[in-house]
Amino acid sequence: MSSTDIIADPADMAAGSDPDRTGQLKAARSLGFAILGMALLLAAWWVGGYAVQNNPATTAFADFAPEPALTRLGEMLSSGEAMQMTVPSLQRVLQGMVIAIAIGVPVGILVGRFQVLREVTNIPFQFLRMISPLSWMPIAVMAFATWDGAIVFLIAVAAVWPILFSTAAGLRRVDPSWFKVARNLGARPWHMLFVIILPAISQDILTGIRLALGVAWIVLVPAEYLGVTSGLGYSINDARDTLEYDRLAATVVIIGVIGFLLDFACQQAISKLSWHRED
Repeated sequence: MSSTDIIADPADMAAGSDPDRTGQLKAARSLGFAILGMALLLAAWWVGGYAVQNNPATTAFADFAPEPALTRLGEMLSSGEAMQMTVPSLQRVLQGMVIAIAIGVPVGILVGRFQVLREVTNIPFQFLRMISPLSWMPIAVMAFATWDGAIVFLIAVAAVWPILFSTAAGLRRVDPSWFKVARNLGARPWHMLFVIILPAISQDILTGIRLALGVAWIVLVPAEYLGVTSGLGYSINDARDTLEYDRLAATVVIIGVIGFLLDFACQQAISKLSWHRED
């Protein structure tokens, strides 16, 4: 008997052979760890706020502490200010992601399918990928007539690369015999695309979208420092200029919560829509 044969999950041991009970215990344990992690984060925030408040050099920033920030957050939620600043940002992210998906998935399929194209585009794509999306800001301002158009462009530039490379990598892992069998059965190119390629790389595409969404959400705030007068990035900049540090901290909390929910939604889509599911 090997050592791995006698090692068991504590939840499994406590639940015996009841799979439902085992699942409940694992879910409870995961929830407990999540609560503990949030408690530690809040404690660190409180300690940092206390240190800032009691330091004469930083006492002007005391409103960064949890109590004033969360109080202001409640006021922003009840007054509708939080929703008002969030909707424009979500619209810009959605538009940028749609453009990134529309470009990244088809190009990723072509790069993953044809070796010549992959070799030709490897260096240019890697070079462009390593350029900070915010470096394109002057070009975006000149190329687009509106500030919203420039921001959407920056988000799309940031989001396209994870989708493209994840799609290409997923297609390269597909067994070549699948395509041979499909051709022998008389499959047309669109059959290859919709019956073999897209189902086979669905998990890779969704993973790329999840990564791209995280990058887009990070790029959004500095991109909204441009000439717009709405959105979360604008609210951060405005709160800084007006020295409303409680509103600034509350806006940061809103950004973090929305980003977490977007990532969670993508994670759930991956687990539910992919053929590759974990039991």
